[in-house]
Amino acid sequence: MVSFDLQRMLLGELPLTFLLEVACRVLAAFLAVFLFLKSSGRRGIKQLSRFELVVILTLGSAAGDVTFYEDVPLLPVALVFLTLLLLYRGTVYLMTRSKACEAWIDGLPITVVKDGMYEIHSLRNMNISSNELFMELRQQGVEHLGQVRLGLLETDGDLSLYFYDGQDTRAGLSVLPAEHRPEYVKLPAAGVYCCVSCGYPVYLDAEGSVACTRCGHDVWSPALETLRGR
Repeated sequence: MVSFDLQRMLLGELPLTFLLEVACRVLAAFLAVFLFLKSSGRRGIKQLSRFELVVILTLGSAAGDVTFYEDVPLLPVALVFLTLLLLYRGTVYLMTRSKACEAWIDGLPITVVKDGMYEIHSLRNMNISSNELFMELRQQGVEHLGQVRLGLLETDGDLSLYFYDGQDTRAGLSVLPAEHRPEYVKLPAAGVYCCVSCGYPVYLDAEGSVACTRCGHDVWSPALETLRGR
């Protein structure tokens, strides 16, 4: 072996003309993925469900292999794409015919905020941290949970929010970062506080340590009552 052999380092045992073949393979893979997405009827990547994401990842694997492995022929990969398209179409057909099948494959919207409070079990089952939820809420202009009547985590990962009218806004837990939201184990004074664990708002007139009657945790933050856009 010769050290620093450019032919070995850059192409191995392949001829230089293989680079042209790689370009043709990339073009073929690109066209195949493009035609698949166009045939699937989806309007955008953001609308992909979990099932569709699995299909796209499988397509990516097949397209990646055919682009630069010289021993991978094009026709078998084309058959992979065709099979995936038929599988996708068949699955979509079953989902339109059966609500149970649709729910099993795509899932259902999950309630994460209701009546200005966390849905604790939903967050735990979905492995979503409060910080992740707070980020999503802040990005939609929410300052505290009391502004939100209902929050749904959609099957595509988006968060849909339904707000209280201004006069119906409740006292709620701040969704601001920790440096903008004081938290107490021992209450400094009487007032309306929200449980940091579940968002439960309550007036507490006793100073010291108090456990939440909804979830049992004892960390509290002063409730906010600001209206949206104020």
